[in-house]
Amino acid sequence: MADSGYNTPDVESVLPIHPTAARRPNYLTVQSENTQYTDDHITSKFVNRGASVDISNGQFLVTPTAQTYEFQTKRTVSKTGLMMIGQGGNNGSTLCATILANRHNIIWRTKAGVQQPNYIGSVLRASTVRIGTDNSTGQDVHVPVSDVLPMVHPNDLVLGGWDISGATMDKAMDRAQVLDYDLQRQVAPYMALLGKPLPSIYYPDFIAANQEARADNLIPGDDKQVHLDHIRADIRKFKQDNQLDRIVVFWTANTERYSDIIPGINDTADNLLAAIKSSHSEVSPSTLFAVAAILEGEPFVNGAPQNTFVPGVIELAERHQSFIGGDDLKSGQTKLKSVLAEFLVNAGIKPLSIASYNHLGNNDGHNLSAERQFKSKEISKSSVVDDMVNANRLLYKAPVEEGTKGEHPDHIVVIKYVPAVGDSKRAIDEYYSEIFCGGRSTINIFNECEDSLLATPLILDLTILTELLTRVKYRGVDKKDFAPLYPVLSLLSYMLKAPLVKPGTEVVNSLNRQRNALEAFLKACIGIEGSSDLLLETRIW
Repeated sequence: MADSGYNTPDVESVLPIHPTAARRPNYLTVQSENTQYTDDHITSKFVNRGASVDISNGQFLVTPTAQTYEFQTKRTVSKTGLMMIGQGGNNGSTLCATILANRHNIIWRTKAGVQQPNYIGSVLRASTVRIGTDNSTGQDVHVPVSDVLPMVHPNDLVLGGWDISGATMDKAMDRAQVLDYDLQRQVAPYMALLGKPLPSIYYPDFIAANQEARADNLIPGDDKQVHLDHIRADIRKFKQDNQLDRIVVFWTANTERYSDIIPGINDTADNLLAAIKSSHSEVSPSTLFAVAAILEGEPFVNGAPQNTFVPGVIELAERHQSFIGGDDLKSGQTKLKSVLAEFLVNAGIKPLSIASYNHLGNNDGHNLSAERQFKSKEISKSSVVDDMVNANRLLYKAPVEEGTKGEHPDHIVVIKYVPAVGDSKRAIDEYYSEIFCGGRSTINIFNECEDSLLATPLILDLTILTELLTRVKYRGVDKKDFAPLYPVLSLLSYMLKAPLVKPGTEVVNSLNRQRNALEAFLKACIGIEGSSDLLLETRIW
């Protein structure tokens, strides 16, 4: 990269990455017998209201239910590190550069004018939640989502991680070609001080062969137990060196092929650990990183579509009460699909086919040009409409046999690698639907987005929410002690294409339901009932 004309920053201005810049205080306080504040905790009482249904001979007997819980949230935010697998990739380098730009208030010029750093695209930092009505005006009151409970500020994250490429972080940013040149020019000295990522593991069978040229920064050997021990030592050292309370380990590296689920190999926690010890060929790099994080007691989030969380990983997370979440960042086309499919089905319109075409030219697209890696992405994208279809058996016939899908729209996903467009992803969707009395309706949507600039805020949101959830405990009214949440963090679903949920529970892909669940949970932790859209005050005398 050319000489910036700027002085290289002092190391002290970048490390340790815990800026002391003033933060706006959290002004949200709930006055209620259901909410108590101490110096250490916020404790709230919440009634989870629902209904149970008995079905007999086509008749529905509905019984309202109410379960009371208490939530206890630690008020002190953890000093948090983010360790990314794939730190030197498009997403990883973009995240590091944009955090540094925000932290140091770097202002840059584009052909459209002066640009200031921000966190637009982050649900937590750039969207609001309704908390009630202003007593004096009667107007709705909205606050930033990040004000509901104490949360990590993105600027405070300590950044690190692994990559199979040994390019230093300034060179990785330059290679990605995501950010404007003037921003790169100014942030490059700070990126250079991050050095190069830690060596990673490379199992060629799991990613496309076209990635081999990048693989020059590897943990040596092929002993997977040695690799696991090495990664665990990396996590411990990073935590100790930076005096951290918490590390979130995040997979933002290449999409892997799906792992085969093999009885006796990865179907239980003990079998998986034994498979690692014997260096079994079906243990993927992402699964190895997940196991390392779990054994170190740190959360792991999978931002790619492969099945990192084989049954043995989930059982291991349960055993160690260590948090996991995934899969696959939901940034653009799939997020829109979940909204539009729900709109059509809720309007009583029957989608007959959904055809999605994508082309992109970044390294993610290059890796996905291989068939086995594309298959992982196809699976994560294809299930996004399933729960909307299952919710409306007036339009779609129910499955005849248990375990089958029943009637379902034709759904096809195509991804092509087109180097010329770089990180600017093009997506075309056609929704072909049946309407009144045999009519047909076609909706075509063309979507162009800068892929990494949509994905990066999601990584921040997932990291910040994950850290928050490690500080939340709950208990039923009949329990004496508070307990941590279930290890599979389904509350992260809003940002993920293929949400991982507790085995045996329903997957929710509806974007509205995912957002409502997130809002309702945050409010429950401060003792506020979920906002009612009934607006009863407008409908009565």
